[in-house]
Amino acid sequence: MLKKIILGLLTFALILILLALGFLYFSGAWSAFFPSNEHDTTPPDISDTLQRPAVLLFTKTNGFRHVDGIEAGSKLFKKIAESRDWGLYHTENGAVFNTTQLQSFDAVVFHNATGDMLSDDQELAFQQWLEAGGGWLGVHAAGDGSHQTWDWYMDNLLGAKFTAHIMGPQFQVAKVMIEDKDHPAVHALPVEFEHSEEWYSWEESPRKKGFRVLATIDENSYTPVQKIFGQKNDLRMGDHPVVWTNCVGQGRTIYSTMGHATEAYDAPEHKRLLEDALAWALGEMGGCE
Repeated sequence: MLKKIILGLLTFALILILLALGFLYFSGAWSAFFPSNEHDTTPPDISDTLQRPAVLLFTKTNGFRHVDGIEAGSKLFKKIAESRDWGLYHTENGAVFNTTQLQSFDAVVFHNATGDMLSDDQELAFQQWLEAGGGWLGVHAAGDGSHQTWDWYMDNLLGAKFTAHIMGPQFQVAKVMIEDKDHPAVHALPVEFEHSEEWYSWEESPRKKGFRVLATIDENSYTPVQKIFGQKNDLRMGDHPVVWTNCVGQGRTIYSTMGHATEAYDAPEHKRLLEDALAWALGEMGGCE
């Protein structure tokens, strides 16, 4: 009888473990707990007829994977490219970051790309391409804490160190305020609009490092705290940017914290932001100032 009870308990425990592992895998959290440093070595095949200007949509995740957001956002970027007659190539193969193939593109989108995605040589190829006049758009998790070992990226594309995102609840509606209406990426947006998001916070505003802030969030319009494991962490920044740009050599860079969930890619203001930000990164709406 005792053996049956023990066997039953062990079976139950095994089932719970398998369910937990399954949840981690299918929710995208697996790589957050078990991050990879695998780097691709064989470049993909890219058609010589890729239309210009061309966008490289990169969604590799060696860290947390935003499964739904990546899918919804990728569909939106493809739709935008078709409507604007842009070429677009979507890959998760980091070996595309080489000096030859990067010349096929005018802008790169890190769409919820996370973790140690690229080898040292691939990072250098991207850096040189961007500084020579390329454009970069980073979406949501492109600015999370999984990139902090890439110094050049942190210093030049983000300018801020991620601390945490809100929890309890994880998604909240907040007021986004456009600060710099002169910039083409946000010129078409209303001065204020509401957006539901998993809002990020950073150690300090990238404004302090000379980045050009385009939009901020009103911290009084939501609850900027993280409630987790019985702890309550205050995530208020005071100056809390959510969209900003930077000039890197001759290159154009723009980052937006928005874009975690599927619903974000149905929001009209967010869709407008992504389209105009990408057009600017491509060099179609003025240069970098």
